[in-house]
Amino acid sequence: MANDWKDRLGTVYSTNPNFQYESGDDGEQETLQPNKQDLRVQLDKKQRNGKKATLITGFVGKDEDLKELAKTLKTKCGVGGSAKDGEILIQGDFCNKVIEILKSANYKVKRSGG
Repeated sequence: MANDWKDRLGTVYSTNPNFQYESGDDGEQETLQPNKQDLRVQLDKKQRNGKKATLITGFVGKDEDLKELAKTLKTKCGVGGSAKDGEILIQGDFCNKVIEILKSANYKVKRSGG
């Protein structure tokens, strides 16, 4: 508990010597199996200066697994992108290719949006 003072900002402390601090974090959610994931793939152009990006949403699981899936998709598409908050962003219009890659990895995937 030496370096986690930033996690406790805004916490009210007790003078009770038996007080136990609880952060309220339940831990990370376990990653679902690929066939139980319900992913949505859409083309996104909002706030990107007219540039297209493929957005994959609906991933349920750990950040490490999300980043690993994003790395696989970016490598197979040959482009850059990012992964955070349960979303994967792939630069460019690769919706159909991403859907094929995810289906071959046994993910349940649907195209959403226009």
